Amino acid sequence: TMIGRLVIVIAALALIVTYLPSIVAASIYKNEEGIGQAVREAKVPREELFITTKLWNSDQRDPRGALEASLKRLGTDRLDCYLLHWPGSHPLAETIAGFEDLRRAGKILSWGVSNFDVPDLEAAWQAGGEGRIACNQVLYHLEERAIEHSVLPWCRRHGVAVVAYSPFGHDSFPGPA
Repeated sequence: TMIGRLVIVIAALALIVTYLPSIVAASIYKNEEGIGQAVREAKVPREELFITTKLWNSDQRDPRGALEASLKRLGTDRLDCYLLHWPGSHPLAETIAGFEDLRRAGKILSWGVSNFDVPDLEAAWQAGGEGRIACNQVLYHLEERAIEHSVLPWCRRHGVAVVAYSPFGHDSFPGPA
């Protein structure tokens, strides 16, 4: 909706203006156009921003095509990081090979994963090679700490950054007094 898009633009502008230079988008969230608009309106040089978006499962067969569409919506020529949103049914090695092609072509500077547990991380590590997985974006906050048992130690051992989503919780914010 128009109001929803306006909220995205205002929120992204607020982050850019307060100089939080890291922006995470996803085509499935339908926020890429709004974020692209906010980046243009903020007039912050592209090299001062770190832009990430996510490849949705239904697009894993064509990471290049999905990326080109995302870049167009974001209004940029490259991503700093491209995340595989979820492990899916498409062969992981093929998707990661596509990510590596995009990295070599300069379309993405790095790639990572999201919502991967240890077996998925192991498979990605085998497919991509040492030092290729930039990060694993996972649900992590004070009430959801399951990653501390195996995912976090695995990432630490392999030099994979852990990025929390919903770091302040999920659906449990206190209401107005």
